[in-house]
Amino acid sequence: MNEEIVREQRGGEDSSSSVIPKSPTASASMTLASAALESHTTTTITTASSNPPTSGAGASVSPSSPSASASASALATASASASSGQERQPLQLPLLNATDMRELREIKQLLWGDNVREDVFKRWSQGFEFSKVEPSALVQKQGGPCAVIAPVQAYLLKIIIMDLPGVKLSEIPLDKSQNLLIQALCNILKNCRAPRYRIVHLLRRRGNATEAGSTKERSPVGEAGSAPAGQAAGSSEEVEVAAEATPASVNDLSQDLQLDQDMHRELSPDEFHERLHTLHFDDIAAVARYYMENYGQLAHTYGVLLFMYSVFLTKGSELVAADISDTSEPLIHSTYGYGGQSLINLMLTGRAVAHVWDNEQDVGGLKLRGICEQSDIGFITLMEQMRYCTVGSFFKNPRYPVWVMGSDTHLTVLFSNEKRLVSPETPSETGRRIFKSYDPEGNNFISTTMLREVLAALNLVSEPAYVALMQKRLDPENLGIILLNAFMDEFFPLERRSTPDTFELMHYNGIPGSNENNKVRYYCGSAILLEGDLKSICTSNPMVTCLQTKWPNIEINWHDAHMPSLN
Repeated sequence: MNEEIVREQRGGEDSSSSVIPKSPTASASMTLASAALESHTTTTITTASSNPPTSGAGASVSPSSPSASASASALATASASASSGQERQPLQLPLLNATDMRELREIKQLLWGDNVREDVFKRWSQGFEFSKVEPSALVQKQGGPCAVIAPVQAYLLKIIIMDLPGVKLSEIPLDKSQNLLIQALCNILKNCRAPRYRIVHLLRRRGNATEAGSTKERSPVGEAGSAPAGQAAGSSEEVEVAAEATPASVNDLSQDLQLDQDMHRELSPDEFHERLHTLHFDDIAAVARYYMENYGQLAHTYGVLLFMYSVFLTKGSELVAADISDTSEPLIHSTYGYGGQSLINLMLTGRAVAHVWDNEQDVGGLKLRGICEQSDIGFITLMEQMRYCTVGSFFKNPRYPVWVMGSDTHLTVLFSNEKRLVSPETPSETGRRIFKSYDPEGNNFISTTMLREVLAALNLVSEPAYVALMQKRLDPENLGIILLNAFMDEFFPLERRSTPDTFELMHYNGIPGSNENNKVRYYCGSAILLEGDLKSICTSNPMVTCLQTKWPNIEINWHDAHMPSLN
């Protein structure tokens, strides 16, 4: 009984590229995670490479911190390889990978829980689509997938800021935006620090039966009754690559039209999960070329979901579950469809921890893990001003001037070309951050008994006699507390901000209804840092309230009559 893998068309156009690209220096393998192949069955597909495929890991890229230049280099390599007329070599497909099957089931459970609600799944079913008036801005069609779209948009903007200084955002051509999107996706995948990239691919089957019989497939995440991992199927099955030739008959043309209809047909959650397959790549250049040659996998209906599953599978379901700690609640809310903080953190940092503070905090004897290092992209949230959480310095002071902004219902992106907004911490900023780490409730004071620990963390003198002297000096009324302002005045009297007093900020909201004339675009404003701390919750202006969690004394004047929205 034969099954066919049909090459998907890129935006409705014919594609002559291979289903699985392969770089000359790395092996790429495709695991059919939804079919139990017999142990004696071997099949091949063609791959663009001047070297024969290897059975080992090839020249794997060291899983280090991602950089825009590395992704750009990978994309350039992929583009050059994809456009070259190199001889195609057959690549032998491996047998069924039991690990991928098991992990896809576990990932489905982590994301959706026991049942996938049809309406929530439909809200998440969208591809990566750019705005018609802002060529580098992604459009979010319904509420929910901002947990993936906003981090991807943030990484895309980071690449523009660092690699394309001075570029006019409204004049970026579509093909360049698509390349930037692929670089952003590769950045996020590299954050997972995995030895191999496992990309989830959606197989679109023809609706008619093959000559040998039905095209029914077994699913890695389906119900009980599918063939166990590694067990031979009841009959000999093969996977064939669809022919690249132009349809030579009316029958062929009819089949192609049927395929096109199937590609755009909405799938139920079960149908979607039944058609998931995985591809393995040893380096990020091979991943970039795969996305270039199979861009339809990103742009069509399930592009966002496929990329999210790829991040989870590349990270590994066991590592994700270990980061989350409490897996009793699904990462996607079963009623409202929004993504949890663990999902957001995984997309931003490569770790699915549930909290946004720095390092670990002891809460009632439990060690709760937060962000362990400075991230590429920052995160600030209105919920901090409402005292629902505490965002640490690693998120508030990222490597690049791009922040995902959270409200109670949605995620947007704030960014700037002013690189001094993320300059290295001054000693006084370090002192303030360390002091606040011992003040988890944000009271702006600590117990006098904690002074020695704070001084030791700052590498200041922490001898008992000196600490006792400072306790009396900082707490003259013997109240048992030391105020933040008194601490800063004593140890950092000449505080100087590394942040400029005035700078430009830009804001992105991917939901058309939250933009002027329902057209997604960027909004620019001029910010100024005042002398005093405002620190007041302005319910009529949640944008400013959220910005004050990062810059307590900020004021901003937007250049447009339309006020940007966090929702």
